[in-house]
Amino acid sequence: MLKIILLLALVLSSAPAQTKSQTKSKAPPPQGTTAPQDVQIEAEIRARLAKSVIGKDGLTVRVQGGVAYWDGTTNVVQHKGAATRMAKSAGAKKVVNNIKIGDDAKQKAAGNLEQGRRRVQVKRSEPR
Repeated sequence: MLKIILLLALVLSSAPAQTKSQTKSKAPPPQGTTAPQDVQIEAEIRARLAKSVIGKDGLTVRVQGGVAYWDGTTNVVQHKGAATRMAKSAGAKKVVNNIKIGDDAKQKAAGNLEQGRRRVQVKRSEPR
């Protein structure tokens, strides 16, 4: 009797267990985009750039595999972040932002930090 139980346990333990994930196999989602999709995303980014204030900075953008690559220089710190948001909202999966901030903009930002918080940025709990 003991031999039968051990044999049954051995057979059950060696049988492959099937789970829901094994019975329903789906193809993994595509990681990048196709060339026509890249062209469409790039055209959308360029259209938005032409309408935007940051379009005057002379920034360049290219899209490859769903990734938007920004290059150029700006004299406004906020334009770097705006370029990233613009590409994401136009459909880019990822953004590589190589925009450099000019020295004038860095000095202006440093000067603003030295002055401290502006009145509208002061929390109500802080004394004026």
